[in-house]
Amino acid sequence: MTLTAETTALKVQLELAEGWFTACDLDALLPGRGAAVLLPDGRQAALFRDRSDRLYAIDNRDPFTGAAVLSRGLTGTHEGRPFVASPLLKQRFDLVGGECLDDASVRVAAYAVRLARPEPA
Repeated sequence: MTLTAETTALKVQLELAEGWFTACDLDALLPGRGAAVLLPDGRQAALFRDRSDRLYAIDNRDPFTGAAVLSRGLTGTHEGRPFVASPLLKQRFDLVGGECLDDASVRVAAYAVRLARPEPA
């Protein structure tokens, strides 16, 4: 997808139990990089925009260390599955479902993501 002036006003939203939460402007996300988002309940999500403009969101807390660092991990693909590798111990987490690709007994929360136009003022 090519972004134009018309699409840069789009908001990235995550689906939480309470409904859709506006996390940031789409243009705040750099392709291939992650960003940490503070959720209303105090937890953090790691939000990613890949180089094909697909959006993903998972819990930012690394379950192996307890540190909120997944948003700073390296992204890639393994057998067609997009992942982020923790910057600490390098475990890879699937960006679609949150499963750890290196330990099937571990997973992080994954969130549905959508784009929305801002509400008129």
